[in-house]
Amino acid sequence: MDSSCVIPVSSLVRLIRELVEDNFVEVLVQGELAGLSRPASGHYYFTLKDERSQIRCAMFRSHARALRFSPEDGTEVICRGRVSVYPQRGDLQFIVEGMEPVGVGRLQLAFEQLRDRLQKEGLFALERKRQLPAFPTRIGVVTSATGAAIHDILNVLRRRSAGVKVLLRPVRVQGDGAAAEICEAIADLNDEGSAEVLIVGRGGGSREDLWAFNEESVARAVHASKIPVISAVGHEVDVSIADLVADLRAPTPSAAAELVVQNRLELERHLDQLLLRLAGQMRSKLELIRTRLTGLEKRLKAPEELLQLKQLRLQQLVLRLQQGMKQQYERRQQQLTALAGRLDSLSPLAVLGRGYSITRLADTGVLLQNSNQAKQGDRLQIQLQKGQVAAVVTGQTPGSPFEKNLTKIG
Repeated sequence: MDSSCVIPVSSLVRLIRELVEDNFVEVLVQGELAGLSRPASGHYYFTLKDERSQIRCAMFRSHARALRFSPEDGTEVICRGRVSVYPQRGDLQFIVEGMEPVGVGRLQLAFEQLRDRLQKEGLFALERKRQLPAFPTRIGVVTSATGAAIHDILNVLRRRSAGVKVLLRPVRVQGDGAAAEICEAIADLNDEGSAEVLIVGRGGGSREDLWAFNEESVARAVHASKIPVISAVGHEVDVSIADLVADLRAPTPSAAAELVVQNRLELERHLDQLLLRLAGQMRSKLELIRTRLTGLEKRLKAPEELLQLKQLRLQQLVLRLQQGMKQQYERRQQQLTALAGRLDSLSPLAVLGRGYSITRLADTGVLLQNSNQAKQGDRLQIQLQKGQVAAVVTGQTPGSPFEKNLTKIG
């Protein structure tokens, strides 16, 4: 053995390190995570393995902070980094600078690229989204006939909106051919034309399970639908391309059914409130009328009794009238008797009854009050209490009215 060819271990390790690092500056390695360690320093230490081999790996804190997921043992990942040699132990190690799960990373990239492209085309524009019909009577559903989504939708509709009909167009919602079936179902329901709104979706699942609703063909089928579309894919945290294109996104299939009948429920609640108010007002009005009627009933007596009361009142008034008329007649009779007595006392006949007479000129009928009213030879007519006599004036005696010179009475 030639001692001139002997080199120290450190030199050998250095040579190997230089060889490795110069030739494996940036590589992509796929494998399964194992023995993952997260010390307080923030670095990640783990083993990347497959069915035949494994390699020790380190991911320093500066790169670990940039991860968008939390690595776990058993996760299949693709790591980007460089190969190096740890001088202290001479161990070969892979210095990881980037990591993403297998499958999810590719799907995420595809999702983002399709999302950006469709957004530039205007498929997500708010101004193209249509209002849902206020009171739909027929709802089209595109989903699996055996999945939980259709059962959730039917339960909500039965509970909240009796009489709404559901037209189910069953499709596969995951796997090969699912996207094509969904597109065909949307087109069929548009051709059939009776549905007023469509619910397109499925229940929750992994990203791979939901991927059919991220296909460009499904997005364009939703966009081309003449019937307003509600997208209900997965759970609330899941957002698909179909959600972004649809006229309305629902977080779950159950929520989609509630959105469809929301206006109907609001109207029914409003009608219920109006009915309650109307019933209350009617009760108040009826109670007021009942109170008034009771009061009128108390005031209103039987017709016969009321008639008897009126007849009795009439009899009393007639009696009072008769009594008043009698009293008035008697009072007037007394007044008439008194006036007649006074008139009789002033009557010439009464004077004549006391022995006086009334003398008139027979020719003229002039009443004589003075002796100089007659001249000798005038014929006189003398009225006595009983009967008349004729006389001729034979002379006059002026003075006392009681002195008369009547010489011939015949």
